[in-house]
Amino acid sequence: MAGEALIVIDLQNDFCPGGALAVAGGDEIVPLVNDLIRHADHVVMTQDWHPAGHSSFASSHPGKQAFETIDMPYGPQTLWPDHCIQGSAGSDFHSGLAWTKAELVIRKGFRPAIDSYSAFFENDHRTPTGLAGYLRERGIGAVTFAGLATDFCVAYSALDAVDQGFDATVRLDACRGIDLNGSVETMLKRMRETGVRLV
Repeated sequence: MAGEALIVIDLQNDFCPGGALAVAGGDEIVPLVNDLIRHADHVVMTQDWHPAGHSSFASSHPGKQAFETIDMPYGPQTLWPDHCIQGSAGSDFHSGLAWTKAELVIRKGFRPAIDSYSAFFENDHRTPTGLAGYLRERGIGAVTFAGLATDFCVAYSALDAVDQGFDATVRLDACRGIDLNGSVETMLKRMRETGVRLV
């Protein structure tokens, strides 16, 4: 499997400055991501795609605040501000993103009772998105990640890619992190230890 794919994670308005869950400098990576897209043979995008009232929203849990952690049936879950609601302007790809070359858009987080960080699995780590099978059927064995956010959806996608037998690279210059309580450094360490190539 010699093919390679670029996977662009959640480069959406709500994760960019002015959005509901803005990542500092999230829009700064758009020109670099576009350059990566131009030079990639295969491009996949992910899109956070929550129904209103999603269980990962702090607003769905009276008395809870955004960025608190609660226990869900599938494990600990960070609560987020309402974001990337299906069909909203916030869920759209950043207007500067050259996304039209994408061969596949994986929408995640659309199941009301479970969140989804990874491009490969829901947060129960059991429910697949179908991406691994798609890549294998296309003969793609290596994936490079860019997008938002380094310490959540990018990192979990890269860890799952390795677990699924893919060679995984993260372009740190084409990512930005949220950094909750040191989460960027924690996830960089996890990725290094798992065999993700950080460049």
